Amino acid sequence: MALSRRALLAAVAGSTLAGCGRSVGGGTAAPAAPVVSASGSGASEPSEPPEASAISAATPSEPPTTAPTAAPTPTAAPGRREPTRAELVVRYGGTAPKQWGMEVTGVTTKLPDGESATALTFDACGGPGGSGYDADLIDFLRKCSVPATLFLNARWIDANPDVFRQLAADPLFEIGNHGTVHRPLSVTGRSAYGIAGTGGVGEVYDEVAGNAHKLAGLLGHPVSFFRSGTAHYDDVAARMVADLGERAAGFTVNGDGGATLSAAEVRQEIAAAPPGAIVICHMNHPGGGTAPGVAAAVPGLLAAGRRFVRLSDVLR
Repeated sequence: MALSRRALLAAVAGSTLAGCGRSVGGGTAAPAAPVVSASGSGASEPSEPPEASAISAATPSEPPTTAPTAAPTPTAAPGRREPTRAELVVRYGGTAPKQWGMEVTGVTTKLPDGESATALTFDACGGPGGSGYDADLIDFLRKCSVPATLFLNARWIDANPDVFRQLAADPLFEIGNHGTVHRPLSVTGRSAYGIAGTGGVGEVYDEVAGNAHKLAGLLGHPVSFFRSGTAHYDDVAARMVADLGERAAGFTVNGDGGATLSAAEVRQEIAAAPPGAIVICHMNHPGGGTAPGVAAAVPGLLAAGRRFVRLSDVLR
């Protein structure tokens, strides 16, 4: 998707299943889930806004900056000590960001050059109005053996502990970090869609590491990918994500306009996704257009030979 199209999609946010054709991926129905605890932070937060609208052509008040360079490799690998909150405050406390938006240095917005697959990603934002579960969507992905990366917020996990256990046990899916309280990631408190961003380096750490530690405890291993609330970052915050051992994820195609698009519009957006695209949709708004739109688009892509992957299948 061209940057201008992405900007239009992000301008004015407002808060059956088809046959599968051939199957792709190695997933199966979820096996019996391991027993894990889903206790943790449940702080309240404004209802998550849709990240985009596919209809309006208004100009965004905080437009993305120029296209990013390659994302840094996360540094907090297994066996390497994760920096503490205090250490990151010292490291970045005097650093002023130079970029802000959905496409900044350090944020991965597409698969590697030459990759012909498409990565479907689904956010579950949590909080008031954002803790639903779209079972129809997940059932369709399982029926068609279509893998996906699921970005889960800490509050959504707390509201859906049994569903979380089932998703975590299903090899078709990988779990990503969608933050602790769903904040845009900024060291200066910049906002997106009316949600105030993290107010400093320490709050960036809390937003990323809080849910990262929660997920590691529940899953038994660290997660590899982080997506901020609203998918907005500044370049300093993106560097911090890498320091904490995760890759900051954006997107190429906004598949459901923040869960506001109709099924027909979702189908149109996903069906037009080019090879190598990362598609963002939502899995926390049952009854909306996302599930039927995905179910209408995916079989045609499968029939045309499109392969679907989790982010970790092609990004290291």
